[in-house]
Amino acid sequence: MKKYIASIVAVLTCSFYMNSVSAASVNVAIDSSPAGLDPHLITAFNSVIIVQNNIYEGLTNIDSDLSVVPGLAKSWDVSSDGLTYTFNLHSGVTFHDGSAMDAADVISSISRVQNKDIASPLASRVSPIVDMKMIDKETVQLKLNEPFAAILSSLAGIAIVPSEYENDIETLQQTPIGTGPFKFDNWQPNSHIDMSKFADYRTSGLPKIDSVKVSFVPESATRQVGLSNGEYDILPGVDPATALQLQSNANVDIYQTRNLSYTLLGMNVTRPPLDNANVRKAINLLLKREDIVDGALFGAAVPGGPLSPALETWSMDTADFSCYNNDVAEAAKLIKDAGITSPIELEILVLPRQDAKDISQVIQQQLNAGGFEITLANKEIGEFVQDWRNSDFDMFVSANGGNPDPDQYFYRTFKTGGSTNVFKYSDSQIDEWLDEGRKSTSTEERRSIYNKVQEKLACEGPISHIAYGDLSTAVNKQVKGFEIYATGRLASLISVTK
Repeated sequence: MKKYIASIVAVLTCSFYMNSVSAASVNVAIDSSPAGLDPHLITAFNSVIIVQNNIYEGLTNIDSDLSVVPGLAKSWDVSSDGLTYTFNLHSGVTFHDGSAMDAADVISSISRVQNKDIASPLASRVSPIVDMKMIDKETVQLKLNEPFAAILSSLAGIAIVPSEYENDIETLQQTPIGTGPFKFDNWQPNSHIDMSKFADYRTSGLPKIDSVKVSFVPESATRQVGLSNGEYDILPGVDPATALQLQSNANVDIYQTRNLSYTLLGMNVTRPPLDNANVRKAINLLLKREDIVDGALFGAAVPGGPLSPALETWSMDTADFSCYNNDVAEAAKLIKDAGITSPIELEILVLPRQDAKDISQVIQQQLNAGGFEITLANKEIGEFVQDWRNSDFDMFVSANGGNPDPDQYFYRTFKTGGSTNVFKYSDSQIDEWLDEGRKSTSTEERRSIYNKVQEKLACEGPISHIAYGDLSTAVNKQVKGFEIYATGRLASLISVTK
């Protein structure tokens, strides 16, 4: 009997050892801990890459080529007038807590984003939806008040959460519950977040990896060393300097694509003299974007306007913007004609990321040479986000995520009262064009509208768009199956192996 028991123990021990050995995990290193994980509230990159496509899913999804593909909805139908969308959901989908996901959860998730008390920055993406109906548990109908060209791509960013959290503004920030390929396990503040393979994921055989650890590592050098020695597997969104340094590392692959995201100088138009459109134009005239690209981004970017060059259908050449010609004399004249005396004292709030810090220093030099007296405020990510949300800044330098459709960026950012219009910008002409742009279903007509929007915003808007670079992700060669997405999402974690 003792011999038999010993044999059993040996087998079990061996089995456990083999399972532990075969269990594969990837360690993703990012520069800071997220402020929260609620998919309807987050804006920061370090939150988005964790939850989007990994913990949560939307009705639709954005593929690597920026096309709209099915997500939780396997198919959809559109009425002839373009006002009614009927989505057919995958059957048998469950949340990570074991509860079934159905049409009621879709309706409550959209309602949650629309709820002013939740104050979701995604609200504009679903504002044209005026009625929702559960046909059955696997069929949901959305009715619009007017045609909305970007509805399918917009829904890709609306995570479906359990209906019980519709009015909850606290729980999901700390303990997210979705339908995605990875379920949230735990969060060690200032250390890491653990996610594990969701065994009941709707697609058989996925994800291929057993677990994902997201480590918070503030020091760029530490992240690089950790990637080289195998401690970390993936460094998403690495800055140009780091990408250059890692290109010669035999243990590392650098994945690159043209970025939808951009670097920017944002302005609070309620604070004089930034309330004056001519002053904002003067700032654009003082910026020599080529020098910013060379000096702060190591040449790994191109000067950019309101839309990324990656959006070939929509973006304009910067040569079309009159304020991009670095005319110091014209800038001085605009400031003088506005009755403003120099030096103009302003503070720039700086995103705690190395490229933003480097850009801020070059901008500071360029504006100071043109009659400004700029100081830089470097804060931790939590303070930065809080000041940004509360519009507690003169100006700020940051990086902003891009979207496949112009409406998703323009409407929420520049429309009067837009959900991410922290600049307090309001222009009746811009409002009119943006309304026209989302109503039209003609690509040619929309392109004409958005060209006018870009021309006006480039010089007079509350944002000086700086540059679009190559989005770079550094990956240990042991990791296979990684694919980079221009959206910045780590959507391919579902397919990686190690």
